[in-house]
Amino acid sequence: MAKSSFRTSKRRAMSDINVVPYIDVMLVLLVIFMVTAPMVNPGIVNLPTVGGAKVQALPPVFLTIDADENIIVRKDGESTQTLSKMELGSFARNQAERSPDQPLVLAADKSVKYEVVMDVMSKLKENGVKRVGLAVKSQ
Repeated sequence: MAKSSFRTSKRRAMSDINVVPYIDVMLVLLVIFMVTAPMVNPGIVNLPTVGGAKVQALPPVFLTIDADENIIVRKDGESTQTLSKMELGSFARNQAERSPDQPLVLAADKSVKYEVVMDVMSKLKENGVKRVGLAVKSQ
């Protein structure tokens, strides 16, 4: 019996991991990165300048969806106009043809379903309006 217990104690698996070689490799890599990092030149982009260019920002057109899902259009200097969902497509096409870079800002009542707002936005995009934004109330 003594012989068999002696043999099993010799064949025990080693449960320790020797981490010294891993630490050595990590330290060598750290030194390499610390030496090479200051030598790396990040890409610097020199932007061209344009003389006499003026930025002309068009005032946005506000589309408001009220609690009854009516679409009301407000433009600077113009009176308000009420649209149905059927008229929205032709309005968006006309707006995109007249001034394609003019933004449309969409404001909706809290009680309006999200689906209605997304339908209006998708209809605007389908009819060629490039810039559509959402209006929110700051706290």
